[in-house]
Amino acid sequence: MKKIAGLLIIVLGICFVAYKFQASESKDMQRVMAFGDSLTYGKGDKDGEGYVEGLEDELNNPDSKQKVTFWNYGIKGQETDGVIKQLDDYRIKTKLDKASTFIVYIGTNDFINSNGGNLEEISDRKIDRGKREYIKHLDKITSTLMKENDKAIILVVGLYNPIKDNQKLEKHIQDYNQSIKRIVEKDKNMIYIPTNDLFENKKKSEYFSDMIHPNEKGYQLITNRILESYDFK
Repeated sequence: MKKIAGLLIIVLGICFVAYKFQASESKDMQRVMAFGDSLTYGKGDKDGEGYVEGLEDELNNPDSKQKVTFWNYGIKGQETDGVIKQLDDYRIKTKLDKASTFIVYIGTNDFINSNGGNLEEISDRKIDRGKREYIKHLDKITSTLMKENDKAIILVVGLYNPIKDNQKLEKHIQDYNQSIKRIVEKDKNMIYIPTNDLFENKKKSEYFSDMIHPNEKGYQLITNRILESYDFK
């Protein structure tokens, strides 16, 4: 009996230490959930996962006291309706209340596909019609995140024009971003992060891996802009 009692005390002691460690870890750990398309997935960055990995590296440097965990749900080719489906997936939905911060960077594919799948000939009518659907979806995404977790901050990243000398395209990108801002302004827990100015006066071959996606240097600009716009601490 004494052996059993002693063993029970040891087991209880281990459980108590494990509980204290888990509670401490949970208190100190920040969780960031990122939703988006190939730009959030990190396509074009041969060294990692784009801006998400960039943020993870910067925030978890050896001198950092508080660690940040990133859950990257970016999918190549995804549009806003895909994010809506993700948020309804129980494997993701049940984790939403555990996030400290959400990053929503979505819209490039919505924009391009509304124009017929390319940016060669810009159709004002098609893009304007696509924008209405995009804004409706983005509003639903942010509303769902706030409903599931009203304490988390939502960082909504704006779109950029990958063809800066195309003024017609530039006008539509700016119009999209203005509409995104209006959604963000609805709640104090949302922050708009612009990216369209990041590639002004930048040589495309130095910052892009193809016509649309940044390379390592391009993603670093996005990483820096997010860190300048929001203090994860």
